[in-house]
Amino acid sequence: MNDFDAIIVGGGPAGLTAAIYLGRFRRRFVILDRAESRLGLIPVTHNHPGFPYGIVGAELLVRMRAQAARYGQLLEGSVQSIARRDGLFEIDVGEQILRAPFVILATGVADRPPAPAYQQMVRRGRIRLCPICDGFEVIDKVIAVLGASARGAREAFFLRDYSPYVTLIHTGPSGDLDPSVRYDLAKAGIELIEAAAPVISETEGGVALAWPDGRCRAFDTLYSALGMEPRTDLAKALGAETNEAGCLPVNAHQETSAQGLYAAGDIVLGLNQISIAQAEGATAATDIHNRLRGPGRR
Repeated sequence: MNDFDAIIVGGGPAGLTAAIYLGRFRRRFVILDRAESRLGLIPVTHNHPGFPYGIVGAELLVRMRAQAARYGQLLEGSVQSIARRDGLFEIDVGEQILRAPFVILATGVADRPPAPAYQQMVRRGRIRLCPICDGFEVIDKVIAVLGASARGAREAFFLRDYSPYVTLIHTGPSGDLDPSVRYDLAKAGIELIEAAAPVISETEGGVALAWPDGRCRAFDTLYSALGMEPRTDLAKALGAETNEAGCLPVNAHQETSAQGLYAAGDIVLGLNQISIAQAEGATAATDIHNRLRGPGRR
């Protein structure tokens, strides 16, 4: 049977939590997953409650998948197309068409890569993507922040609370940093390097940055502040609105502007954290369950 109560697209913390909740609500669901969750890149997360000594991101992902699989179906693969007909969403996954009255998009974001092999360096803690997640792990380390916009300066200021050794490498137009920001950087003791994007390589103790003019600098770790691209193509195909950041605005129940289409996790503008994604997945699943029960059940 290809008919479900809900289809979840994306197998990260948001999608898997939604699946667990739907399964325990005795709802029939399927998860479509391309195995691209950013959670799998995290060397160790110390922010996730219940693991006082941290847990490797890939291990947490395996545990969540195993838990979700107890209640429903997980399919590996990509969505070929999505449409809505006769009150049901129809998702083409290549070999079959899946149908459901509700869809939860938990497709996340794609990081703008600072280096060709950046994912391996992220897994080893050489390149980092989230100072909120792991600033505590770089206390008093020599830190580089790579950015092409004002975002880089914001992350450099944030990390200055953890280390006095922070360098901002600004690869964007000089005009993107106004004089007040430059003054504040200097006042905070943050070195500013304005240059083209460097070649980043892994060293035994961290990362090395090299420029075409022969300059080279070594750091314990590098934070990429190049931003990310929300994966919203499926939502746009259904006419869902996006905001200035390219993310999906949702209501209090995680429903987008397209009726019956929910979004959870990094694809929704907010704090990109595992616990937030899980809360949003649980919220979406609970609302779907209550709507399936009938009017006035929220």
